[in-house]
This record gives sequence, structure tokens and C-alpha cells, in this order.
Amino acid sequence: MCKTLLSSPTLWVVATPLGNPGDFSPRAAETIVKSVLILAEDTRRARSLFQRVDISGKKIVSLHEHNEQDRISLVLDKLSRGLDVALISDAGTPLISDPGYKLVRACHEHGFRVSPVPGPCAPIAALMACGLPPYPFTFLGFLPRKRGEIKKIFQIWEHTPTTIVFFERKNRIISSLHVAYEVLGPRPFCLARELTKKFEQFIFGNLDKIELDEEKLKGEITAVIAPATEKTQTSLEDVLDLIEQNRQNGLRSREIVRKIAGMVRGWSGKEIYKLVQSTGSKRGSQEDKKMGSLENIPKNKPNLMS
Repeated sequence: MCKTLLSSPTLWVVATPLGNPGDFSPRAAETIVKSVLILAEDTRRARSLFQRVDISGKKIVSLHEHNEQDRISLVLDKLSRGLDVALISDAGTPLISDPGYKLVRACHEHGFRVSPVPGPCAPIAALMACGLPPYPFTFLGFLPRKRGEIKKIFQIWEHTPTTIVFFERKNRIISSLHVAYEVLGPRPFCLARELTKKFEQFIFGNLDKIELDEEKLKGEITAVIAPATEKTQTSLEDVLDLIEQNRQNGLRSREIVRKIAGMVRGWSGKEIYKLVQSTGSKRGSQEDKKMGSLENIPKNKPNLMS
């Protein structure tokens, strides 16, 4: 059974160097040589890589987000004829923020073998050398362009104790880090730049004090943000002060909870409600009885307090 599997036509998912051609493994080269068709997001970069590692005569076709669905039938045809196909990335591991997922899934659905040839991977390389907690980590790929969408993504992971890793372009990284601070608070971060290349650099900082020169942020950037700690939670004293301030302003219990939930970090609406109850006056207690369900009270939103 094992021999039959190993001799089956295969879609090979092959990692390529991030920048240093010396990271192209002998097994990766061997796999490319025996594959009749190579799929690459950028065929010019693929040919340049093959020249550097002394591979020639390979048929290379493009596979990107706009034509991936159309390429599936081509690959399935090759595999059905007993031929091997290789999928590569422009740099690093395929499918890690690159197209290829639909193709891999289609091959599995049609009963064809898919096998990885592991190697360089920018998120892993950054975690290896940045000095921030390497696991658990969450990889976000490339962040969206709009500020509001970036904010929503960070909010998903606001209270999850995970290191956050993402790709960002040099002209947007400072703006994205400011959004991260609004949501995640004053966490340490590292920008891993030009990994494995001549000008490789690790830039360290804190989200509450971003001192970066955008003009010097050249090349590919992998950002790593440390996980949340207990210190990122708004203190009980600050929450109680906010409750009292809003009560003195004449707000009712429901209004107090809704307002404070959008201003603090690490407190759910129900937790704030319990504090409002425990510190409220008789009038507040009477109002609480009329509040009804707390289901519509929002959970933690981005903290505006540092």
C-alpha cells in the first residue's frame, strides 16, 4: 500500500527561498526536476530562481488569485495521466498568504495525492529570531487595506493570549501598528525585514511608542506582536471611577454599561454590569430591574485608555 501511494501521481507543494538561494533544499530541487508542470504566482520570478539553482527546461504556468479556478482542470488532467505537478510560491511556503488552497482541495476531492516539500516560511522565520513568545501564534496573512477592516481583525484576537503575525507593506505598516495599538494596547512588537537576505533586520518597539522611519522600511516586512498580558486589562479602580463619573452625569445603568464597555479592555459587559449593581444606589437598583436582558450589551471593544 505504501509503495502504491509513493508512486501515485502527486501535486507537490514546494517551499522556495525567502531570499537566500542556499535555502532551496536538494529535495525541493529534485521535486521540481521530476515534475512535468510548475505552477507559480509569478513565472518570471520562478524562472529566475531556477536559473540560480541550475534547473532548466521546465514548463511554468501562472497560478494566482484570478486564475486559480481555471488552472484546476489543467492540473487534474496532468495527474490523471500519471504525471507529477509542483506548486511553488514566489518566496517561502505556498498557501501561506498565497493562492493554492482551492487547487489543493480539488486534488484531494478527486482522489489525487498532495504532498508538501517543506522549507522556508516567513512567519516561522520571524518567530524563530524575534524573541517574542513563539506559540501559540495566529497568522493573519496580509492585512486588508481599509482601516476599519484592520480594526475588526485585531478585535477578533484582542483578548486571546496569542502572538499575532502578519504581512504588511512598508507604506502602510506604521498606520497598521497605530490601529493595533488602539485595539490591543501597549504590546511589544517586532518587524522582521528582508528575512534571510543581505540586509536582514529585526526592528523592536512598543505599540504605545512607535518610532519608525518609513523611508528606511524597505523590502518585505513580517510583523510580530506579543500576546496580551494581565497588564493590558483596564484596572478595577479605573473601571469603578468610570462608573461613578457616568452615574454622576445622570446615566442609567444600561447606558453606563454600554458606554464603559467601549472604553475599557479586559472587561465583558456582564462583568461591568455586576460592578454597576454592586456600587449602585437604590435608584440604580430599581433601574437595573427594568433593564431586562443583557444580550445586547457589547462585549469588549477597543480600549481608548492606555
